[in-house]
Amino acid sequence: MGALSEFPRPLDAYPSAGTLWDTLAARVTVEPFAAVATGIFALAILHTFAAARFTAWSHRVQHRHDDDARIRGRVATPSFAAEILHFFGEVEVVFGLWAVVLAAALTIQSGWQATTKYLNETVNYTEPLFVVVIMALASTRPIVALAEGALRRVAGVGGGTPAAWWTAILILAPLLGSFITEPAAMTIAALLLGRQFYDLRPSRALAYGTLGLLFVNVSIGGTLTHFAAPPVLMVARPWAWDTPFMLAHFGWRATAAIVVSTTAYYLAFRSELRALADRPAVADVDRPDLEAGGALLPVPGWVTLIHVLFLVWTVANAHHPALFIGGFLFFLGFARATAMYQGQLELRTPLLVGFFLAGLVIHGGLQGWWIAPVLASLSEGALFTAATFLTAFNDNALITYLATLVPTLGEGLKAAVVEGAVTGGGLTVIANAPNPAGQALLSRYFDGAVSPLGLFLGALLPTAVAAAAFRLVLP
Repeated sequence: MGALSEFPRPLDAYPSAGTLWDTLAARVTVEPFAAVATGIFALAILHTFAAARFTAWSHRVQHRHDDDARIRGRVATPSFAAEILHFFGEVEVVFGLWAVVLAAALTIQSGWQATTKYLNETVNYTEPLFVVVIMALASTRPIVALAEGALRRVAGVGGGTPAAWWTAILILAPLLGSFITEPAAMTIAALLLGRQFYDLRPSRALAYGTLGLLFVNVSIGGTLTHFAAPPVLMVARPWAWDTPFMLAHFGWRATAAIVVSTTAYYLAFRSELRALADRPAVADVDRPDLEAGGALLPVPGWVTLIHVLFLVWTVANAHHPALFIGGFLFFLGFARATAMYQGQLELRTPLLVGFFLAGLVIHGGLQGWWIAPVLASLSEGALFTAATFLTAFNDNALITYLATLVPTLGEGLKAAVVEGAVTGGGLTVIANAPNPAGQALLSRYFDGAVSPLGLFLGALLPTAVAAAAFRLVLP
């Protein structure tokens, strides 16, 4: 059994060679486990693409189990094999499952002490914890009602039709992410799209186009400020970027891209969007409006105000887990005391999303050995393209964080890597931290699992528009 003096090895402790390939080969020679960790991460990514197959397999196994029970005259029960396959088909648990494999491999390589030190002391779980809390708060009945009321006024300008709601949500909610954080904006947008759009059962093409547009718009919509988007947060302090800088260099371009992409999709699907006005909504059993004790009471203004204050506290202390988790515990007591106004507090989805992100940061923390030299070896245009591509397979906050470790980046290169990271944030579920929240809230409209290919195709056009806005539009 080997021993690692420091794990993961600091990037400046790796050797550098002439070419990029030589550098990577030399680093693997010095630290063979780096390649093992990357191989496990690659398998986890492949698993996310195969999740829908596991879900379909689970259904077939359960159907066979039910048929067998009927033939034998028995009461149908859940199949253990089907439940296990369904578990493997849950995208939110994939990276956590492969984190177990990673921990086992690290333990074999370096011992349990190295594993516990990495998982407990090295990995930073602040972002996953924050997403759990902000999702739970943003999905409460008073907050959703407040957001819905505000967007209803905007949608009312267009007659309050599904098309008007669709346009208002996809333009305004992502921009709101620059102020209440992207995870909160994604949660509110997904909940409202479910109510005002997906419940009408649009076509598969429009459903995936909307999902891809939502993910891209949220990814770039958080760039109006320096404190709300995870990939911007990673660089704002090291590179001394503030909100005026973000508005001048990123914000107006992002806003233009959101408007252009949403308009393009509206024009492409305008006939179907208009037809949705005549289609009855399908009852959403996952969003009950009644409690066991009867109808919920209207939400008083003071309850909404306190919810907003809890939301503000969480956003203001986003980098301090002890403060925002403590605030959330106080919120749980308040929600219990005002249960007649609250509805059912949803915790399962936020916890699953937090688990997903925790697994992602565990794996992502071991990928710097190859991502950092790749970023450092590229020109400005190539760096933008590489950051966009790499973001599809890594959380974009990881890409920008690793860029801060490269001392040779000029101002143009710094802008290029952030632009690429947010541009590619809608191509896959793992590309941007809020995406798992959107998928978890909307997956029931996609037969329980979002197709990676469907999402990629839906996000392709808005990604191209964002790329043009960031790289082709002159200052």
